[in-house]
Amino acid sequence: MPDLVVGVDGGNSKTDLVLADTEGRLLSWVRGAGTRPHTEGMETTTERLARLGRHALAQAGLPATTPVSVGAYFLANVDRRAEEQQAERLLTASEVAARVVVHNDTLAVLRAGAPDGWGVAVVSGAGINAAAVHPSGRSARFLSLGDITGDWGGGLAVARAGLGAAVRAGDGRGPATRLRQELPVHFGLASVESVALAVGAGRIPVTALHGLTPLVFGAAESGDAVARGIVERLGDEIVSMVTALLRRLRLLRTPTPVVLGGGTLQNAHLLLRDHIGARLSAEAPLARPRVLDVAPVAGAVAQALETAGAAIDVQDRLRKSIADRRPPETVAGALL
Repeated sequence: MPDLVVGVDGGNSKTDLVLADTEGRLLSWVRGAGTRPHTEGMETTTERLARLGRHALAQAGLPATTPVSVGAYFLANVDRRAEEQQAERLLTASEVAARVVVHNDTLAVLRAGAPDGWGVAVVSGAGINAAAVHPSGRSARFLSLGDITGDWGGGLAVARAGLGAAVRAGDGRGPATRLRQELPVHFGLASVESVALAVGAGRIPVTALHGLTPLVFGAAESGDAVARGIVERLGDEIVSMVTALLRRLRLLRTPTPVVLGGGTLQNAHLLLRDHIGARLSAEAPLARPRVLDVAPVAGAVAQALETAGAAIDVQDRLRKSIADRRPPETVAGALL
């Protein structure tokens, strides 16, 4: 019988887990809540990941005790080697797999989009992060601790900026924007001020503001100057990350793949992509940007298969299966 492997892409807002075998068959694909050890603790995070793995086995019609050979976990908010080692220990103790590998989720995007395993990867989902790997294996990344380390970007930042700009447009501090009329409709409220007050009082969770992100992008695509400025700011932040990593690894003079992944980059936001392309052409002309054309979990599964000794054609076959399949809905109940 072929060995089983698990590949996990844990983002801020959701976690994808794929169960497969070393012959390249996709056995199940399940989705759970985001990976947030910085707020929930690593123990809670790894317990939830273990439950999600058992759910994947059940979806495949297998007992919860079925052995898994390799588990490759690429997790958001696991940014330092000490955190990776802690997650490895806890996941190993949970017996999710005989061998466990843990990396930050940006490397799943790189693994899925850069076949040679090196280059720059940017993840812009609910949050934002980037990492780079040199052909020699050297790597560079950011602390990625939010405002205190100078980070801005991702869908939640876009949404918050849109809400703030809409409030400023009403109190005289900022220019007019259609966001004043469009954003409160999402929550069924009368004004953006009502939304802001509800968030401040805890009636609307801050994370729920992520639902405003498509409205900001839509307004930008329709010509709203304020919304366009927010989207271009996101593009500027992404280019700053990419060029900083290229500079740190001395790759500015080397043709280098730049893989763009995450919800705000893999959706059809042409304004953002065009802005990134134009800025990179000017500042890092040898960068080769491409939007990831498959769910990032494909990179995690590829790593699991490689660790288990599977051939390249097996990895390619499973990648195609993931690309051809529609992602699952988020699971309910305790797995969240």
